Amino acid sequence: MRRRTMAMFFDPAGTRYGVPTWPWRMAPPHLLTRRQLAACGLRPGGQPIAGQVLWRSRRYNAPGGVRAAYLYDVRLALPKRIASPAQRAALAKALTVRRTCPECGTDAGYVLSRHLGVCLECADAWEIAS
Repeated sequence: MRRRTMAMFFDPAGTRYGVPTWPWRMAPPHLLTRRQLAACGLRPGGQPIAGQVLWRSRRYNAPGGVRAAYLYDVRLALPKRIASPAQRAALAKALTVRRTCPECGTDAGYVLSRHLGVCLECADAWEIAS
């Protein structure tokens, strides 16, 4: 079964799937996924998909039981962008707003549920009062 799956997903010319395709763990070393690029401090940088890795999976209700990971050429990758101090400050401010309860005005220490809209203490107090 394993050999048949490997043969089915082995298409380095891209004739069957439209892009070069390899089975799990058989892609050339210069082709990496987005996560692998990020671990190296790189990003795809607008380059097209250079290939894909296909494998059979019973998880996540993949269509046909096949999952894909797209590959990018590390030689064309660019360094990750670094946020400016102003961008970091804006992000910190936005995250603080998401943690602040509109009822009691305290920082809950976690992102408030959009369903409740308030911290758990205020939600419990409202539920007890009802």
